[in-house]
Amino acid sequence: MDVSRFRLEEAHEDQWQAIADLVNLTYRGDQGWTRETHIIQGDRTNRQAIESALSKPDAYFFVVNQPKLLAACIYIVKENEHAYIGFFSVHPSLQGQGLGKYVLEQTEAYALKTMNIRKFVMFVVSQRSELIQFYERRGYVHTGKVESYPLHLNIGVPKVSGLTIEYLEKIV
Repeated sequence: MDVSRFRLEEAHEDQWQAIADLVNLTYRGDQGWTRETHIIQGDRTNRQAIESALSKPDAYFFVVNQPKLLAACIYIVKENEHAYIGFFSVHPSLQGQGLGKYVLEQTEAYALKTMNIRKFVMFVVSQRSELIQFYERRGYVHTGKVESYPLHLNIGVPKVSGLTIEYLEKIV
């Protein structure tokens, strides 16, 4: 895929529901390599969670728009000396073609330039080895911090016991 035809831009308020829908499709839909439906049930997010995430200072949602399709989204927020990345989603019909790599690279470049940070942090379901490997190929490393699946965040309910989340970081 020629990613040069895509443009990462800041999301607009009228896209909050579309972002929530894309995140749910990406992680809880029935297509794409990022889906978690075999281990987690229920929605990953909702419009209110998107709005809440954006209420923090130095928080941004970036999107890649296509005609009739929200192709990708990513969230980044400056937290003290690092930037947290979340809600990262690529439409299942566009996965595996380099768009996710492009979106992550562009978001990191934006943060380096405008947020004056050198460290990125995210969490991933530990049992999602293929997703962790995607991030490792992009320079993220295991921090050793592992926690129980965060039921209190309302990001779905485990279908299997023992789910955990693992923190990854990248220092540039």
